[in-house]
Amino acid sequence: MAFLENENLLLRALEPEDLDILYEWENNPELWKYGSTLAPYSRFALRDYLTNSLQGIVHSGQLRLIAVEKKSGIAIGTVDLYDYDPVHQRAGIGILVDLPFRRKGYGTEILNLTAGYAFNSLHLNQLYAYIPLSNTESFNLLSKCGYRQAGLLKSWLKTAGGFEDVWVVQLMNV
Repeated sequence: MAFLENENLLLRALEPEDLDILYEWENNPELWKYGSTLAPYSRFALRDYLTNSLQGIVHSGQLRLIAVEKKSGIAIGTVDLYDYDPVHQRAGIGILVDLPFRRKGYGTEILNLTAGYAFNSLHLNQLYAYIPLSNTESFNLLSKCGYRQAGLLKSWLKTAGGFEDVWVVQLMNV
């Protein structure tokens, strides 16, 4: 468990009790522009997702962990490993820190804990992320955690104002 917690945070598997907070986060239209969500999720769909998340990263190709603040026991965010590729030893990473818990260092802690787990337990060679140019907070956070620009995808995301470019960033296991 050492790779999934520190003095402030615990990263844990999804639990049925997470339904309400996932429902809130997944259905926040302000966050949709940073991912690929186009419509709200029903409680039924999220309940089914929670049930099927037990398969693990090897079978499903993804892993979502809930970040819990140890002193309060409150779920403060989530981190996803997706497109897990054991042959090429890589996975994509995405993070959400709930608004009241931002700018307190939790994002850095979540990313560092997840990288420790990915590199030491899953034996990955790299983590990568796609970041819209307008999401400077995420870009700065990932850069602070050692992720480096690997490329720019032109007109990658369709937005209300047209198309937006996306940075590809990588963290290598060195």
